[in-house]
Amino acid sequence: MTPAGTILFALAVPLAAMPLIAVSHRAPNVREAVTLVTATLLFLLVASLTPHVLAGERPEVTVLHVLPGLRVAFTVEPLGMLFGLIASGLWIVNSLYSIGYMRGNQERHQTRFYVCFAGALASTVGIAFAGNLFTLFLFYEALTLITYPLVTHHRTEEARRAGRLYIGMLVGGSIAFLLVAIIWTWALAGTIEFEPGGILREKASNATVGVLLALYVFGICKAAVMPMHRWLPAAMVAPTPVSALLHAVAVVKAGVFAVVKVVIYVFGVAELAALGNTEWLPLVAGFTIIAASIVALRSDNLKRRLAYSTVSQLSYVVLAAALLTPLSIIGAALHIATHALGKITLFFAAGAIYTAAHKTEVSQLDGIGRRMPWTMGAFAIGSLSMIGLPPAAGFVSKWYILSGAMATGQWGAVAVLAAGTLLSAGYLMPIVYRAFFLPPAPAGGHHEAHGEAPLTMVVAVSASAFGTVALFFYPEALLALSRQLAGPG
Repeated sequence: MTPAGTILFALAVPLAAMPLIAVSHRAPNVREAVTLVTATLLFLLVASLTPHVLAGERPEVTVLHVLPGLRVAFTVEPLGMLFGLIASGLWIVNSLYSIGYMRGNQERHQTRFYVCFAGALASTVGIAFAGNLFTLFLFYEALTLITYPLVTHHRTEEARRAGRLYIGMLVGGSIAFLLVAIIWTWALAGTIEFEPGGILREKASNATVGVLLALYVFGICKAAVMPMHRWLPAAMVAPTPVSALLHAVAVVKAGVFAVVKVVIYVFGVAELAALGNTEWLPLVAGFTIIAASIVALRSDNLKRRLAYSTVSQLSYVVLAAALLTPLSIIGAALHIATHALGKITLFFAAGAIYTAAHKTEVSQLDGIGRRMPWTMGAFAIGSLSMIGLPPAAGFVSKWYILSGAMATGQWGAVAVLAAGTLLSAGYLMPIVYRAFFLPPAPAGGHHEAHGEAPLTMVVAVSASAFGTVALFFYPEALLALSRQLAGPG
């Protein structure tokens, strides 16, 4: 199969799975087998494109010419390749985890859940391989719409409120800011195709570039830069596999991916650095890192603490992109991957705790590591990655971000990274300490006699934790992709 054919097939596979899953609603084993097979096939298709990109090729295909100069097109470049690998790979473990979670908690509407999940991955692949801003915008919006039923899965009043905030902020922000930025870019540059070095060189004044950058950053609400972040903690009302999708596999990663892609391929790293009018972006990202970490530190609800951790960690990617150095661009790309693995591990662990012990608060977790050693051991590994300590993958990406800041003397960013690291340790390590070093609370109900969660959940959380450590020792493939981004422009 040609690379162009592989791109189309990768987009078609999860779309084709949606009706197959739907018609299997009376046969749960078949439904879930279709999900797992589809996830595995998608990953193999995406992975098969990696050698072409590493060799310097940029596979592309045009699906539709809408207007002259406006087309639905896909191009696989290094950043999209990295995002595609992470999203498709984590769909496999998330699908495995979902089987145990949805069955273990006797969730309703499981077929709808798996159908929407497949649609979300199709949208994510479309975002990863988007060849221009128009294609990116189409699949960005599709991802919002297909994940709305997942956020509102429980159909409670709380879920409906969260859904209204979710759809209102994401769609409203993208129409009010992102779409305006795309149209303005087309008017200035005469094109919205992604190009190395950017398409706005010598096409706009310094002031215009500054305003456009703000429209993109705040219009891409999925990146959750404050104050465009409130939808994310609210969406924690959804089942834990959805939280993992939002925080690790698709939604927020689509946001920071889009920000980095715009910086590299619309503005151009060298062009933005030469203009020198982007000092506000590191300040906004730095504020988000610190403020969200403080909220996480004060939150007793485990999922809320992890949600604000995500808000903070996403802005490491934005901060790295805003530093506009080759090393920081490498760090931004890598952090998309390392955060995905670490954060999905943490959310898997939170869901396993809920399923096995029905505990949702950090203050309830004393001694739980003795009953759930695999789950809490994985949680400890995910925590190390969020903090940025070896032997977890988060160390690698944060090292590159820190090196980029130090190499150019951006000491404010260095201070933010140091403070963020301490705060991350402050809101994560006490959970690990409680789990393993405090005695269990006195038995107060039938849930106190629990062990680990269902086997598929334990396998999934162990696999993601293993991947977090493996990526620390073997980051070469993702590093090779990231280094291609640090070239000219």
